Amino acid sequence: MKISKYLHSCLVFELDGYKLLFDPGKFSFAEGDVTAAMFADVNAVIITHLHPDHLDTENLKKIVELSGAAVYTNEQVGEVLQKQAMAHTVWQDGIHQLGPFKLQAVTVLHELIMDNPLPQMMGFVINDTILHPVDSMEDELLRYKGIELLIMVTMAPFANEVRISTFADKLQPKQILPVHDGYAKEFFIKQRYEAYTKHFDKQGIKFHNIYKVGDSITI
Repeated sequence: MKISKYLHSCLVFELDGYKLLFDPGKFSFAEGDVTAAMFADVNAVIITHLHPDHLDTENLKKIVELSGAAVYTNEQVGEVLQKQAMAHTVWQDGIHQLGPFKLQAVTVLHELIMDNPLPQMMGFVINDTILHPVDSMEDELLRYKGIELLIMVTMAPFANEVRISTFADKLQPKQILPVHDGYAKEFFIKQRYEAYTKHFDKQGIKFHNIYKVGDSITI
């Protein structure tokens, strides 16, 4: 399985010719390095929650028009898309199949944000090997301890590096794919990812130091 990153939390999972796009949000498109046309061949789109760094309705419309991809999300995001007259399917917790992808949808608790109500949010276990908790680090997720790959928030107004690394230390994944870094300039991301790499090397965890448009890993 190939996983490509398109800034912040925008990811494309590719397996057996099927492409699954997660969270094309405003941060990815903000400076023009990422465009809707880059996703013209995706088969499906998943929106995990309604925060703008994960949902950009204008560009989502363009992606759907170009690709014909179906959109899957939760009830709260569905209400937003319905107002925009955008076709979508609302998922509940449980197992869903999209092409070669087995997706276990799990309601997860977004980390606390100052003066901001918490959104409804879906996390995922993908093909039993990848944990994508989105913007959650709740203890309930530790039931997936030892999973092959953790998709891990690295920078956020709702967490610091001690909180982030402590969660990952407890979870003990074999590998980490960093996301949620669209707040920072490249020089800062590079510096902090070197620090994360050094920390997780001590734990025997592979930290994939990727942040540029289209960077990918294969697992």
